Amino acid sequence: MLFKNKNSSNIDDEQIALIEYAQQRIKSKKRLFFHFFFMAFVLLSAVIANLVFDVKKEYIFFELDWSYWLCITWLIVFFIHTFNVFITNRFMGKEWEKKQMKVLVNKQQVKIAEIKAELEKEARIIAESQLYSKKNPKSLVTLIAAASVNNVIGKDNKLIWHLSDDLKHFKELTKGHFVIMGRKTFESMPKALPNRTNVVITRKLDYKAENAIVVNSMEQALKLAENDSQPFIIGGGEIYKLAIEDADRIELTRVHTSIEGDAFFPEINYNVWEEVSSEKRFKDDKNEYDYTFYRYDKKN
Repeated sequence: MLFKNKNSSNIDDEQIALIEYAQQRIKSKKRLFFHFFFMAFVLLSAVIANLVFDVKKEYIFFELDWSYWLCITWLIVFFIHTFNVFITNRFMGKEWEKKQMKVLVNKQQVKIAEIKAELEKEARIIAESQLYSKKNPKSLVTLIAAASVNNVIGKDNKLIWHLSDDLKHFKELTKGHFVIMGRKTFESMPKALPNRTNVVITRKLDYKAENAIVVNSMEQALKLAENDSQPFIIGGGEIYKLAIEDADRIELTRVHTSIEGDAFFPEINYNVWEEVSSEKRFKDDKNEYDYTFYRYDKKN
């Protein structure tokens, strides 16, 4: 199995909504400032006109000139406008807080559900491994791979697709175990896989591999891992062919596409292997093809 990192960035919908809300707030404040300057100009003009031209009209209330009544009325309207902008519809007010709290609660519930599902999946894997170990005194030797419908697993010693969930699936299954691989597969990785015992098979007697154990045959590799309840064979194509006769299980991610390549997973003989589980997944922004997680166990 080959490895490659791929990063992507997306703008969250809540961030866009927040930006739009902030823009609306800026517009409402601009309208308030325009209201203030327009009001000041009109009221000042009215007072000046009243004083200069001596345009007066007596009112019943307090005998005030019309210009003063205009000022009082408009100031009340401006105060209401100001109160509405800064108090009633203030930025990040109670309604906004309630909405954000609801969004946060929903996200937490989704995250809790995801964690619960992951824990249940891990517990099931552990339970199945323990059950198998009780029934079988030897290790559960497992081939794990991702292959296209025409059994291609790689080209030029590189990954030919990006399936984020498959990488997570691989990590969950293999962590804490021996991972056995060929030299080319090891060299395709940036470094030895963490939290696992890396074993590299090569014919080169003087080969050195950092943070990995080097052996010269499949027999030596399986002997090293005999105390592991479930050692994993992780590639490449020649290593899979060597190990499939000794394997007890296959964890295969079938990528639903035909593609060119130079490394292949061996054909599965269904007279020897039986499908015990499958889980269909669909492509999305992190997984570029539809795929299915298959588990095959060797028939007794």
